Amino acid sequence: EAPLASVMLSADLVAVWDVDLSDGVHRIQFAHGTTTGKRLVLVNGQEVIRKDWMFKLVGKETFVLGSSKTKATIKIEALSGFAYEYSLEVGGKSLQKFTHDRARTTRTWLLKVDGQDCRVVLEKDTMDVWCNGQKMETTGEFVDDGTETRFSLGEHECCIKTTSMGKKKNAIVHLLLLDGEKVPALTQ
Repeated sequence: EAPLASVMLSADLVAVWDVDLSDGVHRIQFAHGTTTGKRLVLVNGQEVIRKDWMFKLVGKETFVLGSSKTKATIKIEALSGFAYEYSLEVGGKSLQKFTHDRARTTRTWLLKVDGQDCRVVLEKDTMDVWCNGQKMETTGEFVDDGTETRFSLGEHECCIKTTSMGKKKNAIVHLLLLDGEKVPALTQ
């Protein structure tokens, strides 16, 4: 038998968003009962907000995402008649702006290590490295042409090489090496 949350969700599901954070991709599902005012928010399948009966059909629901406790807000706005518009803000920005800004401040690689899928994220501002939701222990050192941030995935040696390409402000390149072999980055 299906859990109650998924039964309630399926009848009134109005929006699904995927939010890419350093600790993983978080799926947000939002159900809105336009006759009862019911609101149900699930993050990665876990119920975070449930309001079974509300007279006011428009408004906001705020919750946090991931280990960084990033604030997220679903806005419910009336269009015409009984039509509603749903939008998501993350970290005080529209999802589109948040995603655009993250693409500038992070670098993401997807790779297989010993048959396991790994998602490695570099936070460029702090040089923190995450793998599959876990912050990695790293060692950093300066080298002739930039920096090297080293960490291990199982028995494998990883290195993120950060080098500057000339005088342009945005001309910084981040390469992930797994046992010395370059891993292609996701294009964002």
